[in-house]
Amino acid sequence: MVFPIAGVEVDPFLLALIGFGVGVMGGFFGVGGGFIAGPLMFWAGVPMNFVVGTDLAHMTGKSIVAARRHRALGNVDLRLGVLMMVGTIPGVEIGAQIIERLKVMGDVDRVLGMAYVVILTVIGIFTAWEAMRALQIRRRTRLPVDEVLGIPSAVRRSRILRIPPLISLPTSGVAEISIWTILLVGLITGVLAGTLGVGGGFLRMPLLVYVLGVPTHTAVGTDLFEIVISAGFGTISHALKGNVDVIIALTMQTGAAIGAQIGALGTRYVTGPTIRLAFSFLPLVAAVMVLLRLQG
Repeated sequence: MVFPIAGVEVDPFLLALIGFGVGVMGGFFGVGGGFIAGPLMFWAGVPMNFVVGTDLAHMTGKSIVAARRHRALGNVDLRLGVLMMVGTIPGVEIGAQIIERLKVMGDVDRVLGMAYVVILTVIGIFTAWEAMRALQIRRRTRLPVDEVLGIPSAVRRSRILRIPPLISLPTSGVAEISIWTILLVGLITGVLAGTLGVGGGFLRMPLLVYVLGVPTHTAVGTDLFEIVISAGFGTISHALKGNVDVIIALTMQTGAAIGAQIGALGTRYVTGPTIRLAFSFLPLVAAVMVLLRLQG
């Protein structure tokens, strides 16, 4: 099928299949999946500038479907999501400024690529280690709960930063936490998104769990809510620059809408540590893909 806006001929069933796979992943893990969908779209024959803009459009639609499903399941903390966005927006601008500085210095691709690999590898290894410990604790103690952490409670640690104002997050079960801790998490993920051109879900989800003490299922849903806003903003920006092929995005969305529903429903039958253990492989896969691109 010929897509006139991008000026390419691509199999629409392949695009729908990519959308379905990324939709399942997004609904289950709470990530945008751009680090997987982007390379697959490029491999399918979509020009790189349309890969970036169109993937953001597809990511927005998929995340809306998944976030609505998680909202129905009670897994979205709207207060937390809005507060994090206050930190995310300036973080994106800081990340963009870092890119401009690196452009002046030269070799921006290799510097960012290696930083990307290090961050992803650390996240993947740490999450796998913690999740395996949590599963061992759950089996040993036979706790009849879905959420167990393999490290001391992040909520107790966060109380060290008792800088007013302090707020509660009833949906996430967090009795008291400094608003500055939430803004810091948003800022960090915003900087990552601004410098690496990703949604940041693969970092935001672990930070929600380990720093803010949010249950895994709520972290997944709230992360998707964040992606709807950030990816939606990026879609508008790229659409104004002519980098979005709406027909490709809609073709991918046909598969993503189904996949996102399946992924979101799947979280009902899997415990928090199991979700985190499965999630830990995604950053490692992304790190390998970046390494291959740097060597190519």
